[in-house]
Amino acid sequence: MARPESWRLDPANYPHREVIQTRFQDLDPLGHINNVAMAGLFESARVRFNRALGLAGWHGHRWLVANITLNYLHEGFFPDDVEFATGIGHIGTRSWHILAAGFQKGECIATCDAVIVMSGGAGATALAPDFRAGLEANRVTIPV
Repeated sequence: MARPESWRLDPANYPHREVIQTRFQDLDPLGHINNVAMAGLFESARVRFNRALGLAGWHGHRWLVANITLNYLHEGFFPDDVEFATGIGHIGTRSWHILAAGFQKGECIATCDAVIVMSGGAGATALAPDFRAGLEANRVTIPV
């Protein structure tokens, strides 16, 4: 496993934060949040981030998840909440990356990168200018 770049481990580098409760049913037999549950928590954080963006320019189109990459860095535990920090990474012609990191007690326990593709009736379609502007306004901060 390749460790994420150090800036990814600081919630201050992401424009959006969301706290999600863990559940007892998320635990594996060893008492840790299991991998499938962590993926679901990241999905919930990503959906909440998308709703918070309130972006226009996508009407008549769908957003499709093309790829998900999860890096598990430390064990997560119940009943501690997970704070998810989320922002936009790379923006392409027809797709964009949503970058997220999950934190418990100030420590990054996992990162998740999602590649999202804009799709119209005939397949992948270019991002509308106002939609692209909304993505740009929610980019992660990569320290120099």
